[in-house]
Amino acid sequence: MPIKVVISGGGTGGHIFPAIAIANEIKRRHADADILFVGASGRMEMEKVPLAGYKIIGLPIAGLQRKLTLSNLILPFKVIKSFLMARKIVKDFKPYVAIGVGGYASATLIYAASTCKVPVLIQEQNSYAGLTNKLLSSKAAKICVAYPGMESYFPGNKLVETGNPVRAEIYSALSMDKSTAKKSLGFSENQALVLVIGGSLGARTINLAVQENIAKLASNKIQVLWQTGKNYTADTQGLEGIKASVFIQDMATAYAAADVVVSRAGAISVSELSLLNKASILIPSPNVAEDHQTKNAKALSSKGAAILVTDADAKSNLFATLQSLLNDGAKQDELRANLKAFAKPNALVEIVNEIEKLLL
Repeated sequence: MPIKVVISGGGTGGHIFPAIAIANEIKRRHADADILFVGASGRMEMEKVPLAGYKIIGLPIAGLQRKLTLSNLILPFKVIKSFLMARKIVKDFKPYVAIGVGGYASATLIYAASTCKVPVLIQEQNSYAGLTNKLLSSKAAKICVAYPGMESYFPGNKLVETGNPVRAEIYSALSMDKSTAKKSLGFSENQALVLVIGGSLGARTINLAVQENIAKLASNKIQVLWQTGKNYTADTQGLEGIKASVFIQDMATAYAAADVVVSRAGAISVSELSLLNKASILIPSPNVAEDHQTKNAKALSSKGAAILVTDADAKSNLFATLQSLLNDGAKQDELRANLKAFAKPNALVEIVNEIEKLLL
């Protein structure tokens, strides 16, 4: 009889892509597994999960707004409706295990699963635990985390330090030759290449900082592969060695080609950089819950595994910081050596091992 698994969470790629990676590993081990996703209606997961080949049901749940709005006034009704829907989903689907990956959609589903005596596993991606996962921790049998010291947020006896699951295609970068990767992307193999990434929507501050310094980068023979995101149009006309695109389809080759990476400090980006051992400049977004990107970046920078530039300082400091790092091979080597402690290449396998234990 096929195992049944329900996975809930979303809102951002940082929650969705780990969830899909977990589902894919379960399917690899149990080809006939029946996997159901539960997300928030109108959010990113409602598009990304079906594209990955999985069924998803949306709940009318929404987040709390920081100012008094009509949506805040009706939020309690949405929570109650979502919980009743989630409980019906659990009772109808009858999962063997429920997995929460964070985001407010997972709160009602995981709570509903626990009231139906379904074993629960939580996966926390960040070094600073999200509110949803902290609230749900008492309901979980196991909590898989990516960083040490998470006992300050969760019961220590439930913790397993696994790391974050990384998309399968990213692993192929480990076997790629840097020079070959540069050539395949149309860059010179004899000049430094900087990869700039800010997520699918783009990171406004990073984009403005790069645009402000793009001519200086080009004149200093610094090549740039720049993912702007769909909300920003870059002006790179006439600049040799500078390539900008809304989306980079082949991230594995982009990572393999890069000498240095400039990135936000989302949990999955940090995990990918750690896995691939890339010297990086992290510019954490200040506009995320509990400022968790800054905490992710500090977890690395405090150990000499990355360079942290604040969002406020990015426009004025990025070029000098980048030029200094590119000119200092010893510093790059130091960052990469210290980054090895954060790499968790077996994260996905270990997480699904814990899930399987709950099936016994």
